[in-house]
Amino acid sequence: MQFTSEQHLENDVLEREFTLGEIPGILWTPESATEPVPLILLGHPPLGLTKMYPRLAARARRATAEGFAAATIELPGSGDRPRWAAAEQARADLRRTLQAGDPVSDEIIDALILPLVDKAVPEWQTTLDALLALPEIGGPVGYSGGVISIGIRLAVVEPRIVAAGLFAGSFVPRTMFEEARRITIPVHVLLQWDDEGNDRQAALDLFDAFGSKEKTLLANMGGHTGVPQSAGEDAAGFFARHLK
Repeated sequence: MQFTSEQHLENDVLEREFTLGEIPGILWTPESATEPVPLILLGHPPLGLTKMYPRLAARARRATAEGFAAATIELPGSGDRPRWAAAEQARADLRRTLQAGDPVSDEIIDALILPLVDKAVPEWQTTLDALLALPEIGGPVGYSGGVISIGIRLAVVEPRIVAAGLFAGSFVPRTMFEEARRITIPVHVLLQWDDEGNDRQAALDLFDAFGSKEKTLLANMGGHTGVPQSAGEDAAGFFARHLK
């Protein structure tokens, strides 16, 4: 891991950009911490870190205010990373389907999500190796955000993740429901009830599939970008219970 820049943000936050091989990322840590702190991995849709930065930075500030570190990475095929023809084709097929008002087929969902999960999850694990080797980070580790299928896979295969706060709102392949049944860690799911880009019933079915003994569904009225501030407070409380 090579740090390429750093800046000191208000409220005791140190923000550092890094590269890990070809993977760019950002790490936020509370500057006043005197011992290694827990870590939250910040998931996000494949829109590029530059576009997602304001929302990611706001979530990171909330995490550092709780005494946690937060980190995110650029997903494969996004931002300045090399173009990924298959992913771009899958996104184009999805756009055409939505514009035509047609139902999104399982084939489109699988092509859009499954290769991304297969590529992104090992990169997250490699990043986690590097982050936990830093003296200022000691664990435990949580995962927060989307793509929800990436969070599901990580919760299944990565024993260092002890809690997952997941954002409903992305298409979920049917095979991921089987993986969801294998999850045993605490899960907190945020669902926007009127999310125009989400199949509400599929999100409810996925929540039902989670195998966790402790799982919470927080549903709010409104569309994809109408998440109330209180939802962030609820998520912060979830991670405070499980990472401290």
